[in-house]
Amino acid sequence: MLSKPERLFGRDTEWEELVEFVTSRSVGATLGLVYGRRRQGKTLMLELLAQETGGLLFGATQQAEAQNLADLGAAYASHRGLRTPVSFGNWREALDELLRLGDERATPVIIDEFPYLVSATPALPSYLQQALNPTGHAKENTRTRLILCGSALTTMAQLLGGGAPLRGRAVLELIVRPFGFRDASAFWGLTESPELAFRVHALVGGTPAYLEMCGGSGPADLDGFDRWVQRRLLNPASAMFREGGLLLREEPSISDPTSYAAALTAISAGNHRRSEIAAALGRPTSALAHLLGGLQSIGLVQQVDDALREKRSVFKIAEPIVRLHQLVTQRREPELVSGQAARVWRDHADTVASTIYGPHFEDLAREWCFLHASTATLNGTASTVRPSEISCRAHRHGHELDIVVSEANSFAGDRITAIGEAKGTLAPMDVAQLQRLEHLRALLPDTRVDEQPKLLLFARSGFTDGLTEVARGRSDVELVDLNRLYFGD
Repeated sequence: MLSKPERLFGRDTEWEELVEFVTSRSVGATLGLVYGRRRQGKTLMLELLAQETGGLLFGATQQAEAQNLADLGAAYASHRGLRTPVSFGNWREALDELLRLGDERATPVIIDEFPYLVSATPALPSYLQQALNPTGHAKENTRTRLILCGSALTTMAQLLGGGAPLRGRAVLELIVRPFGFRDASAFWGLTESPELAFRVHALVGGTPAYLEMCGGSGPADLDGFDRWVQRRLLNPASAMFREGGLLLREEPSISDPTSYAAALTAISAGNHRRSEIAAALGRPTSALAHLLGGLQSIGLVQQVDDALREKRSVFKIAEPIVRLHQLVTQRREPELVSGQAARVWRDHADTVASTIYGPHFEDLAREWCFLHASTATLNGTASTVRPSEISCRAHRHGHELDIVVSEANSFAGDRITAIGEAKGTLAPMDVAQLQRLEHLRALLPDTRVDEQPKLLLFARSGFTDGLTEVARGRSDVELVDLNRLYFGD
């Protein structure tokens, strides 16, 4: 097993998958796909892989077919140690030569930004299908490990979908996603202050490249946080200023960015249900399928099913920088351009607290349950962690439930092991929140008295002494503050 280079932060699972793929002893050329949104560190990881294994990495660019073939010929010659570039007459010839690089040993051949090549040569996937014919030279005599990488999510996903030429040909499909909140905290060097790590993650998420785009460092302390936001996120001279809008416009599958941006604005403002989004856009609900589907396919929006009610779901912003752009940067751009970042940030304090920090804290609480909480904490294994809304006759309205943890059972229905409430406010959580959660537990369907779900209380600002004292004497209550969220289970 090749050791992961020290330069590559995190990505342990991704590195293991790639190493296993490229070092496989199986005879025959194999195909793998690596994709994810831009700025996730895909190219760095693949460059390091090529260096560690002696493989070839070719980065395509947006240019004509002949130009790409010429650049590939130069990269191929350099890899082979030839003095002059190789001239490939067409892609069939080029693919044949690339796949022969693994004649003697397992050799990675990595093509980065593959969608650029497909854009110039739409038949390229079909040529590759032919080159990987089961009875051809590559499949019978080489150990070439061909990796196609790209940031155009729709294009990459379609390579293996439906009746696509490469369907069934790939043995690896690796999606590179942003860092989780714990890895992001360490990457930004903010482990000493969970509150600071939370605020930064709520605004910029876990995309690795954003650290460099923010000048190479996050805020030094809480006192300097507001100034950092104004300087790095709301400053027109900063690389981050237009990032939230560019993520939508750089995806080639989005032909009408304006309509999609309007949907993002509606969701960012707190319209999470399909009917609410439709009302905000002034469109019928039936007209949203294309917009919401497109935003999900490029990773900017996530559809979250209701834990207890079938065919009911909510839509959430999956990329925090998009939410900041829609709620603050885009709306107040003229003022920001004129240097009024301090005033704009101050004016949006309530908006940031209610529509950014609040929902983001709920998201992190669910992520913690799914990835980090122990079975003892949850009274079982978290197969799914979702929100829900519970009907209540006593109050004559539905109650929102932030967290429902369910454990899948092969021989029976899913079992609810825990429910929870998450508060991202600056006020500590009190006994009243525990009492509310107890009320909601009593409304859960099909809950046996001897199998009562645990009660999870998540508070960004901690808990009152009264709640702490009550919870100390109860085995069915778990209190999770920011420190436990970032470091505990």
